[in-house]
Amino acid sequence: MIESSWVRRYAEQFEACRLVSTETAVVLSETRSRSEIVQTARSALSLCGVAPVDVVVTTPPNAGPLPIRSTGASVALAANAVALGALTNADFIVDCTVEGLLHAPELGQILASGARVLMVSNEHPENTERWPHDPSLADRVATGVAMLEQAKMMTVASGAGTDLTIDLFGAVRAGSHGWCAEPGTIAHWPGGLVLAFPAAATVNGTVVLAPGDVNLTFKEYIREPVALTVVDDYITDIAGDGVDAELFRSYLAAFEEPNAYAVSHVGWGMNTSARWEAMALWDKADHNGTELRAFAGNFLYSTGANEVAGRYCRGHFDLPMRGCTVTLDGNPVVAGGELAAELRPA
Repeated sequence: MIESSWVRRYAEQFEACRLVSTETAVVLSETRSRSEIVQTARSALSLCGVAPVDVVVTTPPNAGPLPIRSTGASVALAANAVALGALTNADFIVDCTVEGLLHAPELGQILASGARVLMVSNEHPENTERWPHDPSLADRVATGVAMLEQAKMMTVASGAGTDLTIDLFGAVRAGSHGWCAEPGTIAHWPGGLVLAFPAAATVNGTVVLAPGDVNLTFKEYIREPVALTVVDDYITDIAGDGVDAELFRSYLAAFEEPNAYAVSHVGWGMNTSARWEAMALWDKADHNGTELRAFAGNFLYSTGANEVAGRYCRGHFDLPMRGCTVTLDGNPVVAGGELAAELRPA
């Protein structure tokens, strides 16, 4: 059962992607995709006057050792030539795969064809009712990306003890405001995130996860402090006496992948409609925490795959943190969890 309010909200987001009735639109899903998302996407495309084309691939079995969550690196396409043929001939793709195409190996080929890809996170469509389309977000994210592109160094500090330095030489800098209007672009919904994918051996210092910070892989709020020592990108020590630290150590060790300990990306959230508290109100199966990556003023520290540094792995943490100060060449873009004035809504 889908709600008309979800369909209207999806259609509004598709229209922000400049979807027009003469375009070919594909709904990409897999056998384990959430049916409400797929049905809502199809209905919204029809509301936009576009006849949807369904591409459904089989979800491959998970070889273990643990469930895979929130990697942004779907393996469902598995270089399927038939599916890729349909995707590379589409104008617009609604990505309803479980993990998303952001880090999927096939993404480059798909974007090179000129297709626009909107990732719809694997969570209940009711979430989207609270994320109004904010046209100003595109300009504000662009401002944040421009500031990041001009910077040579990012530093992050917090009262909990975080003291991290990121040398931005060689980093790839990007942002997502939540819709994709240009050919060959991808966006995740909701957007509002400015990121750097650092080059190899450029991240050093200490990251302290404090109570109330978020482990999105586990879909849990941190309860007891966890201190991470980072040397040339890699976590070399995980300190903490509580269950959060135990789970952190156990999860990363389980994959037997050294790169799971390395930095994937760093950045900050800018979406004033995204809420830190939202995760507390949903069962884990019904949310993916996407908005917690983007809530305004968070610092996002992530571990795992980083194509810029030539690292690939399955183990992955997304860790939005509150109360941090993020500076670019000494100028704060986030001060104690608050966005700088030029990055806030007018």
